[in-house]
Amino acid sequence: MRLDAHHHLWKYSEAEYPWIKPEWPIRKNYLPEDLQPLLASAGLDGSIAVQARQNLEETRWLLELADRQPFIKGVVGWVDLRSERVEGDLQQLTKNPKLVGVRHVVQDEPDDDFMLRADFTRGIGKLAQFNLTYDILIFPRQLPAAIELVKRFPEQPFVLDHIAKPQIKDRVISPWREQLRELAKAPNVLCKLSGMVTEANWNGWTDADFEPYLDPVFEAFGASRLMFGSDWPVCLLAGSYERVFGIVQNRIALLPATQKESILGGNAEEFYLEGRRSLS
Repeated sequence: MRLDAHHHLWKYSEAEYPWIKPEWPIRKNYLPEDLQPLLASAGLDGSIAVQARQNLEETRWLLELADRQPFIKGVVGWVDLRSERVEGDLQQLTKNPKLVGVRHVVQDEPDDDFMLRADFTRGIGKLAQFNLTYDILIFPRQLPAAIELVKRFPEQPFVLDHIAKPQIKDRVISPWREQLRELAKAPNVLCKLSGMVTEANWNGWTDADFEPYLDPVFEAFGASRLMFGSDWPVCLLAGSYERVFGIVQNRIALLPATQKESILGGNAEEFYLEGRRSLS
């Protein structure tokens, strides 16, 4: 199966999506019928929808969409991992086998060690019993906490979103590169080749701008732990779906066919879907 491992869907409202700035042209609805032709054009069979709001209502809505749209193979939703009710919330939500993982917008948390708080790690510890993955959404300054988190939970499947959002526009490599390598030492961590264009110069990037960042990522994780994600429609701030897909296509062009297929869907299928299939 060839998959886009990271995209969003929303019915836009200013109140519910305050992170979308007034000048950004993505202040409108983005729904399954807008995405499906893009996937088909790229030769992809399906996708993983990822939360963009931190409430249970959105998670339930994404699961409803996934039930109606067969190409949405799984949903990475949100639950309050800090809540005393987290186990009950997960029990209810995982009645739908299309809930495959959970994410929290840690990048917006002012405490760089947010993921190491006792209430948050208690919630992370609940995911394994439901065969759920966890998406790590952070900025580079939060990589040390991520390194510690994955060490504490060696049996929990993690995936790093957007290669941890390095400062591509400003060409900052260190300490992101060294910390990424340290994170990748944990075999239970994968990485998404996603979200890069919005960290670059929106109006003037070329594929060459990403090479200093893709090289360490490929060296650290290898083809068996990488997956393509578009980050659509956020990516539209800096490039079309086709151009974003092209970055990864060009980077893997000379790899063996089996490695290409792993990055373009096989790894995401195994990571997100295999565990949930065993329960459905």
